[in-house]
Amino acid sequence: MKKSFLAMLLPALISIAPILSSCTKEKTIEETDPTLGLTKQAEGYAAGAAVKVVVYTKETTVYAGYTKFYIALYDSVSGNRVEDAHVKLTPMMDMGMMQHSAPYENPVSEEAVNHLYPCSVVFIMSSMGGSWTVKVNVHNHVSGKEGFITMPFTVAEPTKSKIKSFTAAHDAGKYFVALIEPTSPKVGINDMEIAIYKKVSMMSFPADSSLSVTLTPEMPTMGHGSPNNVNPVHTGKGHYKGKVNFTMTGLWQLNMDYMAGTAVADTTTQFFEVQF
Repeated sequence: MKKSFLAMLLPALISIAPILSSCTKEKTIEETDPTLGLTKQAEGYAAGAAVKVVVYTKETTVYAGYTKFYIALYDSVSGNRVEDAHVKLTPMMDMGMMQHSAPYENPVSEEAVNHLYPCSVVFIMSSMGGSWTVKVNVHNHVSGKEGFITMPFTVAEPTKSKIKSFTAAHDAGKYFVALIEPTSPKVGINDMEIAIYKKVSMMSFPADSSLSVTLTPEMPTMGHGSPNNVNPVHTGKGHYKGKVNFTMTGLWQLNMDYMAGTAVADTTTQFFEVQF
């Protein structure tokens, strides 16, 4: 009798195993939210593309400087994620009597990365000087439709500036330098990253790879620097990466000198402040 009962129970257990497995997978998918820890900054529908556009950032506030965007796209009818699309950005500052754009980086791939399209805008000033908008153009490869939405953004001035500019001595060009790393500074060796852009016109700020950078960290209140730093070097698309060594907590000044070959590009030392 016991053997017969087990014989009857085994097929039943086998039949519900796929269901339990499916439920487990669905639960795992539900728990994996790509926007977890991000802040929603703007959303709306791209007219013509049949998609809803949602923009997220890691920080709760959008500050002047290098701002990483994570864009999610949803089909406006079904609500399903759109994972294959061409996304292009156009930032614009309206100052009343004049307008200008800013540096930006479109998503590298037309396929979503973990359901999101990473991109960035370098807001070269806060909203105190006017009104920022970012036009998001979407070519929905799933439907073949294309459209755009223009979203307003309020850009605050950070306590410690994350964007610097200078007029170069060697070519009279206007250069913008954005601090990207370190975002979470610690005692010891930290990743150091900046991005450099050159203003060509009010609407064009392409990435620049022509400069060499010398990094000299300094703790002004203590009167000392630090050893074992690595000067940022160009790694692609205007991004320069190096290492900075913080030997203790407090206020640090990252002095930056720029050269164009053997010519001095900036006659005054630019610096970023980092405090932790």
